[in-house]
Amino acid sequence: MNISALDLKRQIEPIRNELDLAIKNVIDNTSFILGDSVRRFEENAARYCCAKYAVGVSNGTDAIALSLLALGIAPGDRVICPAFTYYATAGAVASIGAQPVFADIDRDTYNISLKSVEKILASKKLKVKAIIPVHLYGQCADMGGLLEFARKYKLKVIEDAAQAFGAQYRRKKAGTLGDCGAVSFYPGKNLGAFGDAGLILTDNKALAEKLKILRNQGNKNKYYHMVLGRNNRMDTIQAAVLDVKLKYLDQWNNKRRLVAQYYNNQLAGLNIKLPFVPEFTTHIYHQYTLRAPKSNKVIIDYLHAKGIDSRVFYPVPLHLQKCFKYLGYKRGDFPEAEKAAKQVFTLPISPELSEEEKEYIVVTVKEIIHG
Repeated sequence: MNISALDLKRQIEPIRNELDLAIKNVIDNTSFILGDSVRRFEENAARYCCAKYAVGVSNGTDAIALSLLALGIAPGDRVICPAFTYYATAGAVASIGAQPVFADIDRDTYNISLKSVEKILASKKLKVKAIIPVHLYGQCADMGGLLEFARKYKLKVIEDAAQAFGAQYRRKKAGTLGDCGAVSFYPGKNLGAFGDAGLILTDNKALAEKLKILRNQGNKNKYYHMVLGRNNRMDTIQAAVLDVKLKYLDQWNNKRRLVAQYYNNQLAGLNIKLPFVPEFTTHIYHQYTLRAPKSNKVIIDYLHAKGIDSRVFYPVPLHLQKCFKYLGYKRGDFPEAEKAAKQVFTLPISPELSEEEKEYIVVTVKEIIHG
């Protein structure tokens, strides 16, 4: 049996006719950049998240970079982000000339550690201007504590909700608690486009208008450039696809929760750490992440040999990546991030998994854990 982490063909098949019609309408209208479907998706996405504004952009990385620019983050400004996440979070910071400042993670949730953030902010050597909490694997970081820090130290807050679109922090949707929420619609996300696409959420009207100008070459009216902008517009076809799939997102996320619940029940008592979900957040299980007591390598190799797609998100913490060597961090600076990189592993969590596939995955995990 071969079980992939996500089978997009299975997801697409039941709604193929809707998707085909939506794409056909874009082709017939020949409005391929920022067309009506973009405006419609922005409105529906804002309504879904209970945000006042949503701005469609080219991808999740650009969503972070544009948010930073719109909030006035300038070259040389320092921005806190977790050491354990995908490159794009810190890469977006560096891309505008700002400096990433890494923080360690919480051992249980893998999200940014409040204690580590507080230590950074207490240092008089670093004048931090913003913080980017990442809602890793599908659940929200501790936004209450982070927003308190933001008020105390006058920080801008950009939520990286790339993996948590639809998750909630105390009944508020991920991406709607900070100044901006950056979302990725990479095809493998719970809500995925047919290419690259992203979104920025905000309740600030002036900020939303600024973001729309920045994404579109710095102009509001064609050929009249108000600021130095970027080419970060959303493709209309991607918006049309996302608008169709948005209707099914809660259904898919609920199915992911049921798969996670099945795993939790079946794997309880084994010598592995199950996902921990704090009371303040829901989990949409973009990834179902387990933790081995020592090393994940033997487990992952065994699962691969049995045809089960298991991965490490992420094998090299950001402070140890070659591209960030110039920041001066070293091994041992963020012990929880480094331990997680060596111990976490995923199981397929697709909403379309069959009962037979789930049972096979559980039996296989038990085989390798029991030895």
